[in-house]
This record gives sequence, structure tokens and C-alpha cells, in this order.
Amino acid sequence: MNPKPAWLRKKLIADPNQQLVEDTLAGLRLNTVCREAGCPNSGECFARGTATFLILGDVCTRDCRFCAVRGGAPSAPDAEEPERVARAVAALGLRHAVVTSVTRDDLPDGGARFFAATVAAVRQTSPAARIELLIPDFAGDRAALAAVAAAGPDVIGHNMETVAALYADVRPQADYRRSLSLLSGLAGMNGGIRRKSGFMLGLGESRAQVLALMEDLRAAGCELLTIGQYLAPTRAHLPVVEYVRPDVFSEYGDIAKSMGFLGVQSAPFVRSSYRAESAFERL
Repeated sequence: MNPKPAWLRKKLIADPNQQLVEDTLAGLRLNTVCREAGCPNSGECFARGTATFLILGDVCTRDCRFCAVRGGAPSAPDAEEPERVARAVAALGLRHAVVTSVTRDDLPDGGARFFAATVAAVRQTSPAARIELLIPDFAGDRAALAAVAAAGPDVIGHNMETVAALYADVRPQADYRRSLSLLSGLAGMNGGIRRKSGFMLGLGESRAQVLALMEDLRAAGCELLTIGQYLAPTRAHLPVVEYVRPDVFSEYGDIAKSMGFLGVQSAPFVRSSYRAESAFERL
């Protein structure tokens, strides 16, 4: 693969807020997907005084070939973690809190009750804050999904990550139809929850496959969409097949809006939680 093009060169940001966020997270013993997944936007987001909380530990039971989060056998969940997330949301004054997790196939409900407990804890300490969850597929468990929906977050996201044809290589322990079913299943559980998903470009997908994915997401009732460039965390991960030009991202964004998505973010550095509040505020 050729060196990264100019549009994928990120400037380092130095801001006092970065240290405030770092100290808050360290003091409350919290993980973030920003650090664990090696997000290129972490410096920018920390400078803005925000972070995406990663609950249920920092070890994933799956081994997706695009993801920097380490896989293995995780520790038992920490029952006090939801309360610590709530304290961090309050300490940072977040108006839009984003919470995700590692996948926990070892737990009977995939960790659903911890998502629900985190929503409840944040509601108690920061009642005015919007809450966005980025959830795993819970191995298709509808009861687990219902428990999360019943907690009443403002947004539930579940990322498709890539097109159907690439699932076996990119997400060998996931299932394309199961993920779509999770999003469509939310429809009858809590009508007030916005449904969100995201995927990456640059893994070898074709234009027709991307359009088919977006059509499938709309058919599943997805309202919010993020599209970003895949960047290989290490040489051991899947290689980047293509660095997609910014104008192509813009084109896909326009197409997504024409399909009826209510909020769309499509650019090389976009990630599912990147400036998540801005997409919601435009609704």
C-alpha cells in the first residue's frame, strides 16, 4: 500500500483539556475506545473535553481483523463501573455521552444489563445529558437487546463495519444479517430511540456493495450513519486496500441523505462516536 495521502495526515493538538480528560479517566479507572482502539481522533476529542467510554473491560472475546482492541479471556465485569462512568460524565460536563463496550460473548446476556445500568446511573447524575450507546450484537439475543432499549438511551448504534461480501474476512465471528436484524428489531422496542450504524471504506469494497449496504440499513430503519476510512492498526491487521478520496466520501454522504438518513457524517476521519453530538443536534 502506498504511504498515507495528505488528507490523512492529522495535526497533533495540545490543549489543557486533554490532561483534564486523562486525569478524570485515570482517577475513575475507566477505559475508552479512543485509546484502546487507537482512534486517530483521540487527541482532538480529548481537547474538546470528551471521550467515548469503553465498559465491560478492555479485552474482547472476538478477534475482528480490523480492530486494535485486544482479544482474549476477559475479567469479570466490575459492578461499580456504571456509577464511575456517570461520575465521569458529570465531572466532564458532557451534554452527549457515548458509551460502548468490548464484545462479551462469555456473559449470558452479552453485557446488556451493564449497558442498562450505565444509562440509569448517568440519568441520575446528569439528567440533561443525551446518552448514545454503541452496542455489540449480543449474539442475536433479543431479550438482551430489549433490556438495553428499555433503559431509554437516546441513541442505540450498532456498526455494520463493512459490506456483506467482506464479513468473513473482516468480522469472522459476526454475521451481516444478524447485525441488520438487531437494528430492525429496535423498531418495536422503544420508538423514541434513534438507530445508528457505521462502516469503513478502504477494505476492498465496490461501489455497488456500499450502496447495497446503505439500502439494507435504511430498510432496517437506521436513521443515523457514519462512514470513515479504514486504517490498519498494525501490520498484523488487515491491510488497507485503498485510501478513499474525500470527494468520494462526500458523494456517499449525499447519496445517504437522498436515501432518507436523517444524520450523515462521511469523511476519512469520521468514526462512529466522532462529534456524535453534532449529528444528533441537526435532527
